[in-house]
Amino acid sequence: MHIVAMIAGFLCVFTVLLDAFQTIILPRRATGRVRLTRLFYIATWTPWTFFANLMDHPRKRETAFSFYGPLSLILLLALWAGLILLGFGLLFYSLGNPFYDIRQQTGFWSDLYVSGTAIFTLGPTDAGPLSGAARCLMVIEAGIGFGFLAIVMGYFPVLYGAFSRREVNISLLDARAGSPPTAAELMRRHAHDDAAEALSILLTEWERWSAELLESHISFPLLCYFRSQHTHQSWIGALTCILDTSALLIAGVQGHEARQAQLTFAMARHAMVDLTQVLTRMPVANIADRLPTERYNQLYGLLCQSGVSMCRDGSSEQRLRELRQLYEPYAETLSRYFCMPLPPWIAEQPHKDNWLTVSKVRAKAEEANPPGELVPGEGRVQAIAALRDDHHDF
Repeated sequence: MHIVAMIAGFLCVFTVLLDAFQTIILPRRATGRVRLTRLFYIATWTPWTFFANLMDHPRKRETAFSFYGPLSLILLLALWAGLILLGFGLLFYSLGNPFYDIRQQTGFWSDLYVSGTAIFTLGPTDAGPLSGAARCLMVIEAGIGFGFLAIVMGYFPVLYGAFSRREVNISLLDARAGSPPTAAELMRRHAHDDAAEALSILLTEWERWSAELLESHISFPLLCYFRSQHTHQSWIGALTCILDTSALLIAGVQGHEARQAQLTFAMARHAMVDLTQVLTRMPVANIADRLPTERYNQLYGLLCQSGVSMCRDGSSEQRLRELRQLYEPYAETLSRYFCMPLPPWIAEQPHKDNWLTVSKVRAKAEEANPPGELVPGEGRVQAIAALRDDHHDF
């Protein structure tokens, strides 16, 4: 019995330490299908999504989903601490009553109590070790508990720093692609003069964002469960929107630099596929067509009216369909698993964007001051600008 307790205790401690090392410290994808963290998220996410989907109100349902990410992190840390406590309790029990306890007879519950005081470094006076082996184990457990606390304190800033960096670009996409972001709206808002350079810069930023997403979410997969703070926003939706836009630029748009679109598409698809593999999700084989022919014709007409130079050959839709097959099955499986809807190619119904208030104020300013008119004080501003151009010092 004592040998079994020793083996079980050692396995508990070793499993937790290995899992914590792979989850927190190791800066690469954790290997192994039977891992404590993976089993924990499988066991908790499925019932959480079931009960959350029972809520009829969309805002309440999304709020319930948003609680899961931070709460699962706390529960995972509690699970690790509990298993370490149990593991050392079994190791103490295998030594055969190595403690004195002034309140009750010695036994397994006394061993668990001493184990708890050791991992949380309480230093009790009502129980203590009687043998050298018990003293050594208590010191080891206290050291593990102290190191565990230090790792946890450093773990939270890293996670929330990565989450914050992820959300910055998602929030910036609101004014550029609508809410939710769509490829049609992103292209329409970049159809003005000198938009090619702005669109190229945007795709460059999202290529880097996709690379950062890949590195951070492979090292810390639990970040995938953290939801965006605003309605109609999600990291899956933003990533899919950028893939849609890049695919459209590659397959069916003239007059834009396709090189950056290809680089962004490759990096964004790489992130999508690798995250699907990390989460051990299979791509969906038979999915609903997000862009049937009639919707493509609507997209084509909308972009042409906005001033986008679309390819006029009959193969553009087929080229776009081939590119979509490279990422849509992976986007669909992630969307279903995390209950984050994919954005449409064209907005189903207009949503009020957060930036429209600023846009309306700017429109009023332009109406009140049409080009070519000199407003009071403008002459002084022009004079100062001319002096500065002549390198005069003030």
